[in-house]
Amino acid sequence: MMTGPNFEREFQFTAQDFERIRGLIYEHAGIALNANKTDMVYSRIARRLRATGLATFDEYLAYLAHDSDEWQQFTNSLTTNLTAFFREAHHFPVLAEQVRSARRAGRSPLRLWSAACSTGEEPYSMAMTVIDALDSWTPPVRILATDLDTNVLRQAAEGVYPLERVAKLSQMQLKRFFQRGTGTREGMVRVRPEVRALVTFRPLNLLAEQWPLHAQFEAIFCRNVLIYFDKKTQTKLVARFHPLLHPEGRLFIGHSESMTHLATLFRLQEKTVYVPQTR
Repeated sequence: MMTGPNFEREFQFTAQDFERIRGLIYEHAGIALNANKTDMVYSRIARRLRATGLATFDEYLAYLAHDSDEWQQFTNSLTTNLTAFFREAHHFPVLAEQVRSARRAGRSPLRLWSAACSTGEEPYSMAMTVIDALDSWTPPVRILATDLDTNVLRQAAEGVYPLERVAKLSQMQLKRFFQRGTGTREGMVRVRPEVRALVTFRPLNLLAEQWPLHAQFEAIFCRNVLIYFDKKTQTKLVARFHPLLHPEGRLFIGHSESMTHLATLFRLQEKTVYVPQTR
């Protein structure tokens, strides 16, 4: 039995339970859980035991093996969804120049990909950026937004957020890109329809054997995702991005991530922004 606060837990949770869950989420989603995530794993999966009415982790993991719907709930439970509008703000002027340059070169439509979009703040920030960059509410831009977690995708597609989620935006941005809620939606805002129209949300497991993607992208945002994968998985994933980027496209990663071990595929253009090496 595991040490620590286990004696206070509602369900027995052994080291073997943790290792089985750790192995399953790595195999299914590539997420490498550190040994210090024991309490987090217990807390999140215990909710699934309550929801399914099961009494032990053994029973739950046996049930999981035969229920595809519960697999999605299991994965959703262990996925981290930290995001914000215009997070890592230095990326968006780079994106703006990228789409302007592509339009000057005559490329259309311009395709962008938010590869781990969470609750939608990132792809909507991308959409607002291109609207301003191309001075059009209907720019020739298509943004694909994908995530493993189906719960956050549903939230993202609605485009509805509490006011505190947009508190750091300027008043100009709020007036230009959001509608304020009234009545039962008081204290909420919704992304304007013109912005939402540029984004298509789809479920996608980045570790799936095949991606239903064929067009080349001007930009791929995969920020603060690589940190959850080991080096082997990072290498495999980034190698799959390479042929999907236009030769003059840009790959955006998070501030705590590095691709120095992938220098044969991408070279650093500026802070956490990479361009493909010549094919």
